[in-house]
Amino acid sequence: MNTLQPYLEQNKEKYLNELLELLRIPSISADEKYAADVNRAALFVKEQLLNAGVDKAEICETNGYPVVYAEKFLDAKLPTVLVYGHYDVQPADPLDLWTSPPFEPVVKDGNIYARGACDDKGQMYMHVKAFEMMVKNNVLPCNVKFMIEGEEEVGSVNLEAFAEANREKLKADVMLISDTSMIANDVPSITTGLRGLAYLEVEVTGPNLDLHSGVYGGAVANPINILCDMISSLHDADRRITIPGFYDDVDDVSKEERDMMASAPFSLDDYKADLGINEELGEKNFSTLERVSIRPTLDVNGIWGGYIGQGAKTVLPSKAHAKISMRLVPNQKNEKIMQLFEAHFKKIAPPYVKVKVMPHHGGEAAVTPTTSVAYKAASKAMEQTFGKTPIPLRTGGSIPLVTMFEEVLGIKSVLFGFGLDSDAIHSPNEKFGLFNYYKGIETIPWFYKYFTEMSVGN
Repeated sequence: MNTLQPYLEQNKEKYLNELLELLRIPSISADEKYAADVNRAALFVKEQLLNAGVDKAEICETNGYPVVYAEKFLDAKLPTVLVYGHYDVQPADPLDLWTSPPFEPVVKDGNIYARGACDDKGQMYMHVKAFEMMVKNNVLPCNVKFMIEGEEEVGSVNLEAFAEANREKLKADVMLISDTSMIANDVPSITTGLRGLAYLEVEVTGPNLDLHSGVYGGAVANPINILCDMISSLHDADRRITIPGFYDDVDDVSKEERDMMASAPFSLDDYKADLGINEELGEKNFSTLERVSIRPTLDVNGIWGGYIGQGAKTVLPSKAHAKISMRLVPNQKNEKIMQLFEAHFKKIAPPYVKVKVMPHHGGEAAVTPTTSVAYKAASKAMEQTFGKTPIPLRTGGSIPLVTMFEEVLGIKSVLFGFGLDSDAIHSPNEKFGLFNYYKGIETIPWFYKYFTEMSVGN
């Protein structure tokens, strides 16, 4: 593997330009008007996998956007790594907060700025280039499969059916995913736990049409006011969620693991400074790191109703809406939580409004073992390239597919992320460090080497 570093140095500009080309494709899966671009991104990924040296690559149709599947098979006696990633991205709104157009990538201050730079085009593409380096230098040690999808940002609604229909095609010894972050560029870490997700939308209706606020104000319920009151009641003074039964299945984390989390480098002052806030806010008796990883949450992701255009319009709206997400921890099931939410939200609605709750998507929390061969190989790979052992760390994001892959395909995952929490994924001015991009390409081949040696040795 030591021969790969000179090869990487020679090809850095090429690898960067290819990623920039992918980032220029606005593959927003949530918006139908970008459907052609999403499909164009799938084709780009397929072509680059072929160029990288896979035996075959194909566009696999689903009921939504396609899955790009590719493979390189060396020997049935060797282990097989299945690489997962996604080529779709989040919407770029609000556009006015971007310092450069989201789909016109800019490289400055050691970072690539573009929508999808970190989540997940940059991290997914690291695997394509790492694979290419191994193939071109004849050091690929095992079989490799790729499954790159185009619906992760809308809940991967068709991926489970694809996996179930293609169990044999996707058969592997481990799933390798880079869609997470590490603590810092000088403090490598490997994600060992992810929260689950329950995502839904609510609608509160008062009068059957928008009304003049002067004629009717004070006599008829305003759905926006009522919705705000209802949302406010979902937390108590200690920032605990008030939905009955919400905490019944919450997994208690041991003192040993909480102590290990507390040992991770973290500055609350820097955290507040980076976010431009005076104080943090969260559930009482838990640290900031614990609140964003091992505790469940409920947050409003968007709220709207009435008139929001320029100038004034004195309207009492007929309807108010909100999108709400709940991050879940191990043992909490997203369907049960959605049912608990719906029952509670309708119960607390006053009689002068009507309420609808519309589930969108969700997934289960996941914990990956640190005792597996795959985790040990990933840890050793990072130690090789970073010069220090990575810290195992639970994080607050959700990749519901980790649990699904285990249930459907029977394989564990390694969450081998190289992004940073400061990369502003899902936000304006998303970025991915050049250091991180190249360090991922450098490190991934070492995982293949150690995983193969440890697997064959066993």
